[in-house]
Amino acid sequence: MKYLLLSFLLPSTLLAQTQMNAYSSGSDNLKKFNNSSRIFRDWSVSVGGGGAFLQAADVNSFYDNKVNFGWNGYVSLDKQISHTFGMSLQYMMGKTNQKAMLPGALGVAAGVATAWTKFHQVSILGDINFSNLLRRVDNHSPYRWALHGYGGVGFVGYNTLLLDNDMSRWNNSPKRIPIEIEQKLGLDTFFYQVGTGVKYNASKLIDVELRGMYYITGDDSFDGGGWTPVAVPPYNAITAGHSDNYFTVNLGLTFKLGKHDTHLAWYDPLQNAYYRTNLLENAPNDFVVCEKGDNDNDGVCDDWDRQLDTPAGARVDGAGVALDMDLDGVIDLFDECITIPGKVANNGCHIAKEN
Repeated sequence: MKYLLLSFLLPSTLLAQTQMNAYSSGSDNLKKFNNSSRIFRDWSVSVGGGGAFLQAADVNSFYDNKVNFGWNGYVSLDKQISHTFGMSLQYMMGKTNQKAMLPGALGVAAGVATAWTKFHQVSILGDINFSNLLRRVDNHSPYRWALHGYGGVGFVGYNTLLLDNDMSRWNNSPKRIPIEIEQKLGLDTFFYQVGTGVKYNASKLIDVELRGMYYITGDDSFDGGGWTPVAVPPYNAITAGHSDNYFTVNLGLTFKLGKHDTHLAWYDPLQNAYYRTNLLENAPNDFVVCEKGDNDNDGVCDDWDRQLDTPAGARVDGAGVALDMDLDGVIDLFDECITIPGKVANNGCHIAKEN
């Protein structure tokens, strides 16, 4: 039984190997995808900076209808995976400025508190090129602007300081020290980020981008309000939220690395298909098959048909000449004795057949 099974498996295995080798042979113009076969740039370095603002926090950057501006700066190493998706390893540092006032008597005693948060973070970003992903098939315009969407995770370390008229009493009795926190970057400082940006392809070397990002810390002390809501004074009890979230608005530059002319993020497969189609449609007709047609319908073009009046139904050779197997001068269509040479008068037979 096992020999019978082997007899079926062995031919199948050999056939599979033969097919695999056929599909991977050089005659099919296939080659391995490696660094030498790349035709696009796919690495870049980005730098940028702008404003930083604490938005969802007890002590935030928007107080009394005024904005307390902060700043940030970033640098990232970017890798384009495909024409629609890329990833970045990013480092950012910055500072937010914020204010708050406690309710009731505590607020009267403390006045308006001012705080700042200095932060630095490391994150991994995913980048979706929506303009390339959703580009219309009939859009033939030059591809210079692109809408990007970002999402990622990372770790953030920070220092905070909060000052008010009650807690920051250095000389009065009893002496009190400001609320100050130092949170070192570690696994417990995990955060999420999402955002969007608009990029402009300024040249084959540089992109310019306006980007906005939103950060969810999951930490109620990032704003400088203290470790817990029971701190004195309890700034972290001003609102019910337990995650101090902030956002950044940046202007940045991307420097595209590599020797190729086009970066993969700006490659539009549709434009390449249109270009190739246009070349085919406008190519000169150097060689036209059957330009003169096939007037005798024998399946051989008149361009090289040596017998342009082949009778209908006659079998012909590659030159369009009607076949005469016994070479007696009577084509097979009319030859009554196809394999025996005969006389034309006897319809190709040696002796006339009786009716």
